[in-house]
Amino acid sequence: MFTAKKLTSLLLLFGLVLGSTSCTEEPAQEARRTILKFGTLIEVTLYDVEPALAQQVLDQLEANFNQYHADWTSWQDSPLTRLNKKLVTGEAAEVPPSILPLIEQSQILSQRSQGLFNPGINQLIRLWQMHRRDDPDIHPPTPQAIDEWLQKKPGMDDLILEGSQLRSQNAALELNFGAFAKGYAIDLGLDYLESLGIKNAVINAGGDLSVRGRHGDRAWKIGIRHPRQEGIIAWLEAQDHESIFTSGDYERFYLYEGRRYHHILDPRTGYPAEGATSVTVIHADAGTADAAATALFVAGPEQWQAIARSMGIEHVMLIDVEGVIHMSPKMAQRIHFTEDRTDHIVISESL
Repeated sequence: MFTAKKLTSLLLLFGLVLGSTSCTEEPAQEARRTILKFGTLIEVTLYDVEPALAQQVLDQLEANFNQYHADWTSWQDSPLTRLNKKLVTGEAAEVPPSILPLIEQSQILSQRSQGLFNPGINQLIRLWQMHRRDDPDIHPPTPQAIDEWLQKKPGMDDLILEGSQLRSQNAALELNFGAFAKGYAIDLGLDYLESLGIKNAVINAGGDLSVRGRHGDRAWKIGIRHPRQEGIIAWLEAQDHESIFTSGDYERFYLYEGRRYHHILDPRTGYPAEGATSVTVIHADAGTADAAATALFVAGPEQWQAIARSMGIEHVMLIDVEGVIHMSPKMAQRIHFTEDRTDHIVISESL
């Protein structure tokens, strides 16, 4: 939930330091709209579009994002929550058309990530209650509750999809597309813009973004948030049809008895993933970038290279809990740091 104070803070930071963020100056030919959906601020920026058309397009995009949120939310009554109720029975259920592509693509991405991207862990997400992270009495689930969930280990390979009919072989599996829906929605939004012939745009969802075209005579400049300090740690120029997504332990977390518990859960352990503070990836497809940022964060400093190769991700920057920056060679060629950090950088083998 956003309080007025938090929403104001996000508005002030938006476009500067939320994950991967736009660092552009305010040009004269921009049209913008900010939408609060998916638990974050979505900022749509159109460049060099006739004003009347821009407003019509932004109105339609806002309506589309509202519908996506209504269809895909796992916290309120929705087609997804109704599908989840049917899945736990083991009986076949008709998948709503608005959800079917998410399931199909998520199964592929989950397999490629070796299960580190796992949208079937909604019951585990509920145990951690990140939606209540601001409550003074919030606390982690008991080890017993986590052990009980781990014994069932739901995963996307428990789902059997035949046409539009879906059933689950695991009663503990409930779907939550929080690590994929935002990216997939961005892809849909940009497909819509391209269908209208709009060539220069950015859709930025809480710092995770995709770009089309250029910002006038220059590329879009994107800042990457420092995971432990105010401001950005680095920046890069986004190329046409690139998506830049960051997963970080600073996004949603709470402190309990002096320990930080963040929202990126490791399905292998049932606990928040350890080893990384943030992961930034670049990929042409926003949905893939969204899922990969989560999977590589879970993989951590020791395993991220193997998972990146498996998912087809060539541009990666991972910052570990010691502050060491791990990068793929292709990402190293793109990144510009705000200060000299050569003593804290490890370049991997080619992915």
